[in-house]
Parts: sequence; structure tokens; C-alpha cells
Amino acid sequence: MARSTFEGPVLSGDNRFGPLRDVGYTVLEQDCYIDLSNTTVGTSGYSGGSGQFVWGNNIPNLTGVVYTPSSTYTTTGPTVQTIPADTSTQVYRGVVMYLPTSSQIIAVDVDYISAITGESGATLSNVSVFVSNNYTAGGGTPTYATAALGTTTVGTAGRQTITYTGTNLANLLATTSDIQNPSLGANPSFLSQVVFTLSITGTSVAAPTGGKFNFIVRYAQNDNNIGTLTQYPYGNLD
Repeated sequence: MARSTFEGPVLSGDNRFGPLRDVGYTVLEQDCYIDLSNTTVGTSGYSGGSGQFVWGNNIPNLTGVVYTPSSTYTTTGPTVQTIPADTSTQVYRGVVMYLPTSSQIIAVDVDYISAITGESGATLSNVSVFVSNNYTAGGGTPTYATAALGTTTVGTAGRQTITYTGTNLANLLATTSDIQNPSLGANPSFLSQVVFTLSITGTSVAAPTGGKFNFIVRYAQNDNNIGTLTQYPYGNLD
């Protein structure tokens, strides 16, 4: 069966002309399921490891690259972000997704499917999922959202409560230009980066041996041409 991929904003409605148009954006979705017991690259649920995040989107999970956000063109392309290796005071696991620049994030979901295991000997200070345009350290300030799983426990399975600051809500309106596409040479395009960081901090922390999550972001790709009488989707009215 054929597969179609659309480039550019996807609008739908039955009256796309004139000021009373009723078109709206189609909501898009990316997600990644991880099983913290799975360390086999290229299999469903692969969760990465010490210093390694993953990329999924319902495709067998592969190693993901997190870049240092920058909207400045360089001849060498984007700089790879170094994810801290596991220590006895912090462990990070995570997922990276790439979106069109200036996308509007509609919703973020963190589904905690089964409990994290392997931390029975730890004294935990915070377990959270940070949603940002970069890897976010424990206690950091994420760009988009936070799911606080627990302060002395690894949290409770279920769809987590997502909290947003006023700054987060403003940032959700249009994602930033984070990644330069080096394949386009001197005329690069830019992408947005969305990173889910599972942060486990405390003392005597260990690499988790189990635990399942699904990280989901829903968004619309905005059309910067909307707003004049002669550009799509108004039609040729001039």
C-alpha cells in the first residue's frame, strides 16, 4: 500500500475562500514508546542507555541525536548535545522528536505504563519528565512542560498531570528554530526539536531495570501565509 507524506501546513474545511472561510489546521502527532528494560537498538521499546536518547514515532526505536539549539547558520551544521552519563546521583533517559519550525504544540502526554524498577536502594529527591527544546537536567527549567512523577518515589503509573508555566504556554504557540539541516548547504532549513527527558535524581541512584512509558506530542504546523486576500487559503480574489 502506498504511503503519502505531505510537506507544508495541512488545512481542512469546506469553504477555503473569503473572510468567512472555515478551514482549520490538521493536528499531527508524534510519539515514542520506551521500555526501560529494553537495550536492543532497532526494536520496539528500545529505551537508550547511559548518555543515549532515542527516536521512535511508532517505528522500531533507533538511537536519537539531541542537538544544541541554535538558529544561526554554520558551515559545519548543528552541534550534538552531550547527554550526561549515569551517576549515583542522577540518571537520564529520553526521547527526541523533530517538528517543523513554528509549529503550535496542542498537547503533551506522558503515559506512565508500568513502574520504574531498580531504584529500591536509592534515596530519591525528584523523578520528573521535562519537555523542552533540549535535554533538561534535574531541577532545570523546561521550555514546554513538566510531568512531576514523585519526590521520594518513582511515581504512579497512569496518564500524568502535565503542568505549564505562563512562559511554557507562550512557548507552545510557536516552536523555535533549533536545528539547522546541513544537507541543504548554504541555504539550510531549520527544524524544531522536542525532547522528553526522564530525570531520576537522588543518592545511590542506579540505571533502571524496567518501567514503560509512552511520550506523545500533538501539534499543528502553522501557515505563515494566512492573513492576506491574495494568498492561500483565500484564493485568487485580486
